Amino acid sequence: MTNPTARSAPKPGAGVLELLRLFKDDQAAADRYAADRLEQAKAIEPRLKAFEYLPQNTARRPGPLSGIPVAIKDIIATSDMPTTNGSPIYRDHIPTADAWVVERLRHLGATIFGKTVSTEFAWRHPGPTVNPWNSGHTPGGSSSGSAAAVAAGIVPLALGTQTLGSVIRPAAFNGVVGLKPSFGAIPRTGVHPLSPSLDHVGFFARRVNDVAFALSLLAASSESDPHGRLLPNFQIDTEGGVQPLKKPRLAIVRFEKWSKVEPEQQKVFEAAIARLSDAGAVLEELELGELDHANWNTINTILASEGALIFGDLVERYPDRTSARLKELVHTGKACSAYAFLAAKALQEKLRSRFTTDISGFDAVLTLPAFGEAPAGLSYTGDAEYCAPWTLLGVPAVTLPAGFGRNGLPLGAQIVAPYRQDLRLLRVAKWIESVLKFEPAIPTI
Repeated sequence: MTNPTARSAPKPGAGVLELLRLFKDDQAAADRYAADRLEQAKAIEPRLKAFEYLPQNTARRPGPLSGIPVAIKDIIATSDMPTTNGSPIYRDHIPTADAWVVERLRHLGATIFGKTVSTEFAWRHPGPTVNPWNSGHTPGGSSSGSAAAVAAGIVPLALGTQTLGSVIRPAAFNGVVGLKPSFGAIPRTGVHPLSPSLDHVGFFARRVNDVAFALSLLAASSESDPHGRLLPNFQIDTEGGVQPLKKPRLAIVRFEKWSKVEPEQQKVFEAAIARLSDAGAVLEELELGELDHANWNTINTILASEGALIFGDLVERYPDRTSARLKELVHTGKACSAYAFLAAKALQEKLRSRFTTDISGFDAVLTLPAFGEAPAGLSYTGDAEYCAPWTLLGVPAVTLPAGFGRNGLPLGAQIVAPYRQDLRLLRVAKWIESVLKFEPAIPTI
């Protein structure tokens, strides 16, 4: 006799929309799912080290995300769980209120599935999380635990943040889909700031449909976040998902740093270009000279200046509980003149406005998310130079898994669209995903 429980059990790595379709017809599966994920997390957490805190209660709540466990990066406030910000200063800190995005997820019926490891205050001092594909390599940062938890199949959706490359890069390193929406698309109230001019809330999942669905539910504005700007409204059908934009016109952007890209990453990128061209996409090389030359210094001037203001008093009060990397950020920021900061902000606005013109006639940009595989060791979370231009501009970006490197670690491709054209980006990404047909298995931890 067929076991009905086994028949309806979600397959490993099931996505959000796939789960919601299953749960619609099988309430028992919905009731079990988060509890099953918790058991799996407890089994592999001693090796993966993706979580600062696991949930005590996985009971299902009503709503459009009912039954879906969502992991929360540990710089995002939760009123019923510690929020450590990746720092010993906040080791036992429980906020008095949820972050806006957490409150919204609860309202939508999601199960808040613990807190994932972040680098210290989302800057460069890493936590203990390992890459699930190879524990001798970094998962990237700063959203280390969120990316690893999705890659390991513990949760189908996780929240991250990006100020330089902290969603796109770890998504690529772990072989999952990462979405950094347009700047201001999701209120950051209750998210510990690093650089308010650059901080984004984003997502990790296994499919484009799932990050698109999450954004459709969470995109909003709030008076408590002065940088917020409401996206054009869109809805995602849970049955069909995003409607792909077929045969798009894509601008290939390599930047001058292409010469430093690992050979295997170059090969994966060229193979993706060939497949997309064969499938009908129009692809043309595009140079973005001023953005290429100016973005790294500009974004770091803004980040260091604002970071010094946010963390200056903290590193003075707690010199024994703040890292050398955070102290260095504060030192660098204090050395920046007001003129340098204001000039960087002016250039940021100029480049953002120009970008729409620069890619006029194209549906999206196709570029890299990183120089190659996740670096060996846990002390360095990887180079963000391929992410920084798009974070500086505040434009939406998606990374998709696209292959493997010589060490058997995932490699990705990044797609970028103009500011507030998030739906167009997701439609292009859905088509590219369907053409590449690359979906990494869940690694054995």
